[in-house]
Amino acid sequence: MPAVSSHGLNAREIRGPLLLGGTTLLSILAILGGRSLLRHQHIPITPELSDMQLWRQYRWSVNPQERREAALMLSSRSRESPQRRRHLLRGQGWGPAPLAAVALKQQALAAKAVGRSQEERARWKALLRRFPTSVASADARYHLANRQPQLRDELLRLQPAHPAALAAAAELPADADQARVQSSALHLARWGASWPGADRLLREACSAITGEGLQHQQRLQLASALAELGDGRSAQLCLQGTPLTPQPALAIGRALLRGDREQQQRGEAMLLKLTQDHPESLEALESAALLSEPLRPRQALIDALPDFLKQGSADVAAALVRLAGGEGGLMVLERWPDHPASWQLQWDLAREALLKDQWELARSWLKAIPAAQLPDPLRARQQFWLGMSIDKLGGSEEANRIWQRLSHEQPPGYYTWRAQVRLGGGDLPVLSGDRMTAVAETDRLQSAQTWSPLESGNLLIDELWRLGLNQEAWETWRSEAGTTSQSPQRLVAEGRLRLGMDDYWNGLSRLWKASLRLVSPTCNNRHLLHSSLHPQPLLPVFQEASKQENVRLELLQAIARQESRFSPGVASPVGAVGLLQLMPATADEMAGEKLSADDLREPVRNSILGARYLAGLLNRWQSNPWLTVASYNAGPGAAATWVTAELEQDPELWVERIPYPETRLYTKKVLGNLWAYLNNDSATDRCTE
Repeated sequence: MPAVSSHGLNAREIRGPLLLGGTTLLSILAILGGRSLLRHQHIPITPELSDMQLWRQYRWSVNPQERREAALMLSSRSRESPQRRRHLLRGQGWGPAPLAAVALKQQALAAKAVGRSQEERARWKALLRRFPTSVASADARYHLANRQPQLRDELLRLQPAHPAALAAAAELPADADQARVQSSALHLARWGASWPGADRLLREACSAITGEGLQHQQRLQLASALAELGDGRSAQLCLQGTPLTPQPALAIGRALLRGDREQQQRGEAMLLKLTQDHPESLEALESAALLSEPLRPRQALIDALPDFLKQGSADVAAALVRLAGGEGGLMVLERWPDHPASWQLQWDLAREALLKDQWELARSWLKAIPAAQLPDPLRARQQFWLGMSIDKLGGSEEANRIWQRLSHEQPPGYYTWRAQVRLGGGDLPVLSGDRMTAVAETDRLQSAQTWSPLESGNLLIDELWRLGLNQEAWETWRSEAGTTSQSPQRLVAEGRLRLGMDDYWNGLSRLWKASLRLVSPTCNNRHLLHSSLHPQPLLPVFQEASKQENVRLELLQAIARQESRFSPGVASPVGAVGLLQLMPATADEMAGEKLSADDLREPVRNSILGARYLAGLLNRWQSNPWLTVASYNAGPGAAATWVTAELEQDPELWVERIPYPETRLYTKKVLGNLWAYLNNDSATDRCTE
């Protein structure tokens, strides 16, 4: 018989409700306690948070906005688990905030990934109904257009620069009529000439339509787009006699200059005519710069330019100084101290004096433009060689002060390395062999995962970047294409966004362009740009190659950054392929078998074979970094002919005497990359602001 209480209830009947009530109370207390803890220990949601930290915010935060942010970031980290993504995003499309539209888009994509087509369409419809003007609504129009064709036209009209609109324009049915081809080609010509498949449509629209099929302006638009892609020949053919206005003439002329000799001559003629027909236009000024660009410009071209440009163009003035053997150089530098043409002229004149051991003349050229008026890469170069000139003239104390200031102010790079060597430091670690030591893998991974705010000037883009929603941030940025000027700050933001999309080829290009425009940045901005310029993608791939072939990891990264900008699919005009740009014959020799181009595009194989070749060069040159890097670019046979005593005494001068301009620049770039990667972790420690 079970025990019975005085009220007629047995002990089991009493314990059940007590246990249930106690459990409920403890759960409530745990929730309240967790929320109280998060309230007092608020952690902003950024990509630096671990999955565990995000989960705590998702589960316990009293702020629904924070819970949504945590859900969005967790879902972006769960690409391989669509069901988990769908679960995390459930119920996160509430409210009128822009993130609600993003959440609805992600819900639709998650439903699609698990095969729930009705749920997917319902989410797209909700997104389009509630947020018809949001950036995310472009994806809704794109995905719903298969049943509602009018949404495609609406997408192209309302959101022309969005990737979804560019994809819709490029994706034509096989039976598309000529009018559809033409309208799609014109859309891509204006908003996305570099979009995959756009080049084919542009050429088809140009070649299949007679002179009566396109208006003059449309033909100019298509030709300009082809020129933007570097196809000057097709651009010229597309014109079919259409009179040129300045903007397409500039674009096509520039593209032709990159072609063969015949195309170059046509490009020169086109640009020269532009300067003569429209001498006061901005396009004429840029055309004159292109015609003045070579280190030894052609006298006949410069003489044929209008007097207005000869007197008002810094590029033309610099070309005239070069043709005159340096005469009038100081006047140009003083008149245009803030112009890139003057910066290049200053270096050309100083370098010529340095190579002739004319130290006093070199010093005078290097001091002609104050360091504060130069972008950081050029400022570092100027300050190093100013110190060298003064040192050669016997002013070692002053030279040391210049080098010390350079080493303190500038991030790690070629000239800070050489300044530290001149000060008695700057030793490189062992680059290959059994005695090589490596940075701990955990330290390297940690340094590769640092995060910084974007500061794009657009609050939504910055918020998406903070939440690790890089694709959403990029699509929002891309939707604004052509609406603002390309200031250095915008170039930095675009470069970082492209890196966030794994577009290292274009991202690093934008960042380098920004570095050559930014003058006197703040310390924090300087080092943010530096760290962005030295990313560490494919780190496990390079680590494996480094370990297998006993080659320093940072050297592999330094070469890959210069060779391919970390883009495995890149092929050079001479046939080099992949991350480390291996020539097929060299790769076959390293592999001991015949390899295809696809084999060389595979990152692991390419990096291992490149490391193996590099190990052989290091062994050949007894780990001399100068000869090793120069050999990687020009070949060991060529490098062997350059060996002189100067390599040991003044290697900075030795590299400036390399007769191949490409190899000369390449050697300095790679060695600068190496020093940057070796010292990446300490680059921001110098900022006190």
